[in-house]
Amino acid sequence: MAAVPPPSDGDEPDTLAFGIAALDDRLRDSELSFPIRRDALVETLGDPDVPVDPSGRTIALSTAIDRADRDRFEHRRDLLNALHPVFETERGAGGGVRSLLRRLVPF
Repeated sequence: MAAVPPPSDGDEPDTLAFGIAALDDRLRDSELSFPIRRDALVETLGDPDVPVDPSGRTIALSTAIDRADRDRFEHRRDLLNALHPVFETERGAGGGVRSLLRRLVPF
């Protein structure tokens, strides 16, 4: 998922990646080879905090993998598919009143 940030006059990107898109960007920039075990994945990437929503909330990669309850990933798509529900759950879990209103009132 990606969201368009507020306009700025700097050289910042046009979108802010979060969830699977943010993780996929990091995976593409890494030297990972699959299949890979969870420990090697976290060690290679340095257990980054992955943004889960446009407001900047994050989840540690190791925590997301714990919640996915997987120990091995056969390929990049397998990893992303396993973590997608974790990021979606985390994204929907926070945000306070504003997030609650977004879920209740369709825009």
